[in-house]
Amino acid sequence: MNPTVDIIYQYFPNLTEVQKTQFAQLAELYPFWNNQINVISRKDVESLYLHHVLHSLGIAKYAMTFAPGTRILDVGTGGGFPGIPLAILFPEVQFHLVDSIGKKIKVVREVAAALGLQNVEADHIRAEQLDDKYDFIVSRAVTRLADFAPWIRNKFLKQDKNGIPNGILYLKGGDLAEEIKESRLKAELHPLSNYFKEDFFETKFVVYVPM
Repeated sequence: MNPTVDIIYQYFPNLTEVQKTQFAQLAELYPFWNNQINVISRKDVESLYLHHVLHSLGIAKYAMTFAPGTRILDVGTGGGFPGIPLAILFPEVQFHLVDSIGKKIKVVREVAAALGLQNVEADHIRAEQLDDKYDFIVSRAVTRLADFAPWIRNKFLKQDKNGIPNGILYLKGGDLAEEIKESRLKAELHPLSNYFKEDFFETKFVVYVPM
């Protein structure tokens, strides 16, 4: 039995009615768009709330909150993860979702429009082509950290306005010791099993790299 939207309500009990409705809408929007443009593996759509939505919100469990006006870039967003769930949770934070595959950005735009998200901008562009700067850059296992870091190295705002310094918040699974060593980044590993009790999260982490 795959979890429904109730798993989101369980871990985030202080959602507004608007946010609850938006999270519930994902159960219709993603299967609809996935049938037209494959952004989630077909068999995984049934696990949408556990494998994609709640996983994305692991960043929120670690960071706790973001100050209004914080700017967050989601690199290689695919169908909108982790950016869309985070944008629902933090309506006063600005999210820029980018991907090098145009049809995936089409899905992101359609989902954001259907949810009425005013804080989401989505572009078909590679991260290294962007000129803007951000407080945080998030991503979900797009590539190895050693390859990821050069794409975004000069894209951080200097002034910190949140509880943690500006940096990378990267969702990744498995044994990451070698990958972090290879990257030469001062990375912190925060197990998602600290926040979520489901077996899926036992080997999943938020990798935080202050920049």
